[in-house]
Amino acid sequence: MRPALAALVTASLLAAAGCGADEPADGTGTPRGTLTVFAAASLTESFTTLGREFEAAHPGVRVTFNFAGSSALATQIVQGAPADVFASAAPRNMATVTEAGAADGAPTVFARNQLVIAVPKGNPDRITGLADLVRPGVTVALCAEQVPCGAAARSALDAATVRLTPVTLEQDVRGALAKVRLGEVDAALVYRTDARAASAEVDAVEFPESAAAVNDYPIVVLADAANPTAARAFVDQVRSTRGRAVLDAAGFQPPSGP
Repeated sequence: MRPALAALVTASLLAAAGCGADEPADGTGTPRGTLTVFAAASLTESFTTLGREFEAAHPGVRVTFNFAGSSALATQIVQGAPADVFASAAPRNMATVTEAGAADGAPTVFARNQLVIAVPKGNPDRITGLADLVRPGVTVALCAEQVPCGAAARSALDAATVRLTPVTLEQDVRGALAKVRLGEVDAALVYRTDARAASAEVDAVEFPESAAAVNDYPIVVLADAANPTAARAFVDQVRSTRGRAVLDAAGFQPPSGP
């Protein structure tokens, strides 16, 4: 019976090791392994900074990001794409994930964002508000409406009773901004944070109707996270005082409420 018992014990140990491949072997709860974060494109600069700082604070962790439109990321997660954390640019896209049972607990709103009109440096067309976007000859890029920045743009345009036909619909806010940076359009509705990140190339025109289309940004650890320890620690960092400072510097607003 001894060889059989030894084999059973060995198999049990191997199974336990396999199940905790990304968990610390010493039981201290120290994050290690690879952490995969799916995040809205508008979070690129701030999350990249927080990712580098997270790796510095946790030398055993490597953070990888997938930045894209929130709707596309939500679809990928529901279809089984491997990820540990999801940060969305709107609650609607987060709901796609939570309603599919793909979230581990309730999401938390960690930031808000607001639209501006991005124009080439110097604002050559003298655009001052949404009404100027429908002047003859002015070309505009918007995000597609299934993307949070597109839904927000539609809300703002409706609030201003402006009927705008864009020359292009982009799949994320960076795509819309790129059209301005490349000189392919005269203006685009993008997040304030994205315009700030590209301030060497574009100017941001504030407009009052953007207050009707402020987006909440929720974050959550995913139910199938391969590295839940690191995932929870990263979410904590995003919500920390340091995380708030990085987001503030990028132009994000704090979440409403307590």
